[in-house]
Amino acid sequence: MKTLFRAIAAFAFLFGCANGALAQGWPNRPIRMIVPYTPGGYTDLMARLVGQKISEALGQPIIFENKPGANAIIGTDVVAKAAPDGYTFGTVIAAHAVNATLNPKLPYDTLKDFSYVSLMSVAPLIMIAHPSLPANNVQELIALAKAKPGELNFASSGVGAAAHLTMEMFKSRTGIDMLHIPYKGTAGALQDVIGGRINVMFDVVGPLMPQVRSGLAKAIVVTAKERVPAASDVPTMAEQGVADFVSGTWAGIIAPAGTPKEIVDRVSAEAKKALADPALKDKLVEQGIVAVGGTPEEFRSFVAEDIVRWRKVITDAGIKMEP
Repeated sequence: MKTLFRAIAAFAFLFGCANGALAQGWPNRPIRMIVPYTPGGYTDLMARLVGQKISEALGQPIIFENKPGANAIIGTDVVAKAAPDGYTFGTVIAAHAVNATLNPKLPYDTLKDFSYVSLMSVAPLIMIAHPSLPANNVQELIALAKAKPGELNFASSGVGAAAHLTMEMFKSRTGIDMLHIPYKGTAGALQDVIGGRINVMFDVVGPLMPQVRSGLAKAIVVTAKERVPAASDVPTMAEQGVADFVSGTWAGIIAPAGTPKEIVDRVSAEAKKALADPALKDKLVEQGIVAVGGTPEEFRSFVAEDIVRWRKVITDAGIKMEP
């Protein structure tokens, strides 16, 4: 029996040394960052802005791989099933927490199959409307929707997106009925709002404000606690009579479960440094995005809480995945 215990202890010691050696020699080749969305959006922006800073600090290139599809599940699954060697990371947003409830057949466990590295940023949403809509603020929109139940429509970047669920929250809180028209991304939804085929939509501030400034759309409200610098003349929900209504999306870095803690902690620390850079923070503020940073433990807790938060919205609204 003593011989068995010695063998087990020796194996544990060697395994620990191997892990330590891996972490000490890391990184000695390029790292890949999986982005489960198309290029150009919020997720891609955060991955590249922060990833480039991390790359410079580590002295190795980060290769960004866009793998969109299935509300981010396809790309996220690539991360879940990658070797936990510190050479594969991923960038996820609020849909990552939403999918835990929305899709009962996920190919991974949202909390168990990932190492959580860093919450990079949070981004409130803005609601815009076509200029012809006879409602210029939240109360007028509520009155119009109640006068025409089910006749007004709203677009989103997809079923289960933060934009979709935020509108479901709004409908529930205000007692209105509007028809959801899901799109495969923000671009198509925005195009149809500008074209007058869609009445309203929520999305992050950055891509929508240029349309407001040009007069192609009008801003109704932002879902932040306070006004957003990038849309400083757009009032909050609270200012327009809907108290305690704060919503939005977020972006964070994940890695496969089992990635050595030393590596996770190092990437987390470098992400925090990057997000504290004044120039990067200013660039994000221009897009209506707030830099965060934080520890792996804080990010894991944040995601766990977000799963619970969106589960209630999904369940109450009876939202189902598209077939």
